[in-house]
Amino acid sequence: MEVFVGLDWGEQHHQVHALDGGGATRLSLRVPHDRSGLERLRVGLAALGNPSEVGVAIERREGLLVDHLLAWGHPVYPVNPKVAAPAREGYRAAPVKSDVLDAFALADLLRRQAAWRPLRPSSATHAELQALVRDRERFVIEHRRLQHQLRAILETCYPAATKLFSGLDRAISLSFLRRYPTPAEAERLTAHRLARFLARQGYTGRTAPEVLVHRIRAHAGTPNIGVDVARARAMLALVDLLEQVGRVLDEYAAAIAGVLERHPDAALFASFPGTGLVTTATLLAEIGEDRTRFPSAGSLLAEAGLAPVTRQSGSSRRVGFRYAANHHLRAVWRQWMLTTIRISPWTREAYDAARARGQSHSRAVRSVGARWGRILWRCWLDRQTYDPALDRRVAMAA
Repeated sequence: MEVFVGLDWGEQHHQVHALDGGGATRLSLRVPHDRSGLERLRVGLAALGNPSEVGVAIERREGLLVDHLLAWGHPVYPVNPKVAAPAREGYRAAPVKSDVLDAFALADLLRRQAAWRPLRPSSATHAELQALVRDRERFVIEHRRLQHQLRAILETCYPAATKLFSGLDRAISLSFLRRYPTPAEAERLTAHRLARFLARQGYTGRTAPEVLVHRIRAHAGTPNIGVDVARARAMLALVDLLEQVGRVLDEYAAAIAGVLERHPDAALFASFPGTGLVTTATLLAEIGEDRTRFPSAGSLLAEAGLAPVTRQSGSSRRVGFRYAANHHLRAVWRQWMLTTIRISPWTREAYDAARARGQSHSRAVRSVGARWGRILWRCWLDRQTYDPALDRRVAMAA
């Protein structure tokens, strides 16, 4: 690169500072976060030279600004805020905050870090998949939050409703709460009436209606009718919201399935045991399609939070948990491993052996996760699907 740009982004304005190879300032610019500001930014950067030789350091990996920079042809270097923050301190004589200084520090940091790898523009299909996966996760969090709110209300006035079915987000649980919104109505149920309700809902559980009726009557509701009426209103409102978010999640699942059908790497990730629709999509979305991004299996393990951090000084050496990681990838990897431990014999053996060595449950899960990470990295790099016939041989090699 010939020019090194630091971009301190903000919700309203962006501060830009450009340096040449000798550290001399080539550009200092402040632009608003709107169409005119983006055009001023494009023109200002274009005046510095060939876009491929004008690198930009920014504390973001995604978003409108990053998409425009990539579209203009600039190498974009996402800087972890935990790396940028201590680097900025070396340019300050006092504890002051300045957007100009922050942009300059990013530019100078990029100028001195020749080993950084830039972002690669994703294909339209992969960009769509990643956006769908991350947006779906936000609705999953909202769905979980609504469940907690519903449970809190039921525990205060209608605890029996929390003891009947496997989860409050299940369709049968929500239908039961709609049909019997107060403890008084539920307590009038007989085993025969409840059996008819269960049949209409297609209930496949193994608990007999008589047992469910006993659970309802074993947990008293509030004796205050006014509280029952008021809490029933709040409870039904939460039922409405849960059903609506549930429909949104179903629509996202259908959209993700459609994108996976078009993605050339989908079959590769889906070939691994324990990967359903969401796991396949999330692994693919977070690992990406750029084979230069992870030059070694260790770099992928570090991204997923599976590689431990070693702190060594003199004769002291400590190995600890890696907190700096892609948290989306870390979470889905853990869920993948919990499923794989149940269905893969060698994975279960490796997990049990780790536990026998004194490792905690979480540490043992990360241990088998690291093994699968090396296998996945090799398949991903070679663009080869996983072959279950080689399961034992690959496991031993890992």
